Amino acid sequence: MEIALNCTRRLACQHHLRIRLSPFKLPSIRKIKYSVSHSQLNIKLLRVRGFRCRTMASSCAIPCVPVKDKIDLTDKEKQIFDRLLEVLRDFNLQTQLRVAGGWVRDKLLGKECCDIDIALDNMLGREFCEKVNEYLSQKGEEKQGIGVIQCNPDQSKHLETARMRLFGVWIDFVNLRSEHYSEDSRIPTMQFGTAKEDAYRRDLTINSLFYNINTSSVEDFTSRGITDLKYGRIVTPLPPLETFLDDPLRVLRAIRFGARFGFVLDEELKEAAASDKVKAAIADKVSRERIGHEIDLMISGNQPLKAMNYVCDLQLFWVIFSLPDKYEPALSEQCDRLCIDFMDAGRSLLQQIGLSTLNDEERRLYLYGLLFLPLRKTIYYDAKGKKFPIVNYIFRNSLKLKASDAEMVMNLHKASERFISLIHSVESNEDIKLAEGYSRREILDVPVNSRRRIVAGLLLRDIKGFWKVSLLMSTLLYSNDHDQNEDFPGRHFGLDKRKELFCSVENMIVELGLENVWEMKPLANGKDIMNILQLKSGGPQVKEWQQRLLEWQLAHPSGTAEECLDWMRQTYSKRAKLG
Repeated sequence: MEIALNCTRRLACQHHLRIRLSPFKLPSIRKIKYSVSHSQLNIKLLRVRGFRCRTMASSCAIPCVPVKDKIDLTDKEKQIFDRLLEVLRDFNLQTQLRVAGGWVRDKLLGKECCDIDIALDNMLGREFCEKVNEYLSQKGEEKQGIGVIQCNPDQSKHLETARMRLFGVWIDFVNLRSEHYSEDSRIPTMQFGTAKEDAYRRDLTINSLFYNINTSSVEDFTSRGITDLKYGRIVTPLPPLETFLDDPLRVLRAIRFGARFGFVLDEELKEAAASDKVKAAIADKVSRERIGHEIDLMISGNQPLKAMNYVCDLQLFWVIFSLPDKYEPALSEQCDRLCIDFMDAGRSLLQQIGLSTLNDEERRLYLYGLLFLPLRKTIYYDAKGKKFPIVNYIFRNSLKLKASDAEMVMNLHKASERFISLIHSVESNEDIKLAEGYSRREILDVPVNSRRRIVAGLLLRDIKGFWKVSLLMSTLLYSNDHDQNEDFPGRHFGLDKRKELFCSVENMIVELGLENVWEMKPLANGKDIMNILQLKSGGPQVKEWQQRLLEWQLAHPSGTAEECLDWMRQTYSKRAKLG
């Protein structure tokens, strides 16, 4: 029995947990089952009598993140810090200079960071920058311009920040501060504070560390910043509910850093983040621009899927991606999880094909497109009664991101629907079956391969350089029975098959010479068309023939302008006789 208990304790210790036994009499254990999931041990003691067993975070846990014992400065950093210390000595300033936050965290993790923010304990940033310039002037060196970033609470700038370049690096200077929040605002009342007060008012313990330039030492005023860094934990310095109600934006920052570093969110933090009070505070106290900025950092980061999973698990999906009051059709209860599933499948598909397929901006919009793919057919009406995709509302109202982002994602969704006909044609080796709404009339009566070239060419001219992004998304929508079921994207067949479909259509496009078809210049212009039609001004007829001539040009890649116009004359003549 004693051996069994020791084994159980050892297993729990290896997974950051402790077994606490509170016996009333000697326990009798016949069988112990354990399972490990998500870095936590769930121990089930069966047929145990006479004691209680529970698990908790333990000091016996083994550190899982390599953290340096001290900060190693680069030559440039040492040059900057030595210069700042020279200023202190020259003016006999009793100021403590501390590098704050992310720089300290990243340096301890062995990562380089160029974002140096210096906190001052007894003077304003602008005052210290002026002292630096005075020192430079005494030494016969060129003064540096001082940029002052005014207080802007909506951008999380609660105090004035001064900026100047030293040895080619931009440095921010700001005084240490303490904060007091009112109930209805995330904008605090600010005042000078101690280093400890400044550390505790920060969002996370791993971001509350200081590097004291005067003493060349790391300071951990919360007494757990370094420990949480070593054990990969996302924890708030103060109780999480209090922290999040003061500034609900910290919920999104906790998610972002947790995903970025692969750290585990503290259980109490998760409980607070998912509470109704915090959800209401996010909606009421945080500007949509700030929410959009945090989400964009997550999507552009190294672990966008993990970040969105956190958002979904904490039941914050529809708080962040808020919807208008009225939309149609209704969304399923599991729509948020379906959005994550599409993102998961699409990211895995991209990894199979090769991440170099897309550049950073294409990858970013691809992930947004995947996330909102299940919403592509949902519409709402604006104040004027005009119909829009609900994705437009999310980008422009819920996240306040660029209008161009909304337009591109909506175009990606439209193009992905149109790509389905091409995928089906290539897979089945059949004629193109145009998607509903693709065109109001039949395309030119030409051979199958030419029809493919027309359909693909028109599509690529609309979506341009983002055609691979849209094709990737289309392979997730496509199913082998040629329906468009909204179930999990891996239902009909796996990612290997979808990779094959992508490569088949991509090869077809390359073989047809369409990679840059949007740069193709039309063989005939509006004036040519008006001459044949004997029109004095443009109009719907000219627009229609421009489209038809473009289709002819795509079907006849070696055709000349003269041949193109001859075809138009003959076709127009036949139509006139039939009319």
